[in-house]
Amino acid sequence: MAKFEIYTDEKKEFRFRLKANNGEIILASEGYNGKTNCSKGIESVRKNSQDENKFERLVSKSGENYFNLKASNGQVIGTSEMYSSSSAMENGIVSVKKWR
Repeated sequence: MAKFEIYTDEKKEFRFRLKANNGEIILASEGYNGKTNCSKGIESVRKNSQDENKFERLVSKSGENYFNLKASNGQVIGTSEMYSSSSAMENGIVSVKKWR
C-alpha cells in the first residue's frame, strides 16, 4: 500500500509525497510554511482524490503524461511523476484514489 512521507526541502518548507510500495513517487506537493499545513494538504488529497473531476490530466512538452490533483478552489494539491503512457498515468491516479 502507498504511504505518505513528510519532509523538509532546502528552503525549509514542508512537503509531502505519496510513495508506492516500490518506492516510486506517485504524487508530490508544493511547499508549505508549516508541518500542520502540510498535514492538511495530505487530508485534502484524501478528500479530493475521491472526485474524478479533481484530476487534471496533462502532457508535458516532452510528450510525457502526468496529472495534477486539485482542491475545490482549483489550487493544485499535488503533481504526479511523469509517465510514458496514458495508461500508466491512469494507474497512478487509481493508486492515489486507493489511499484513504
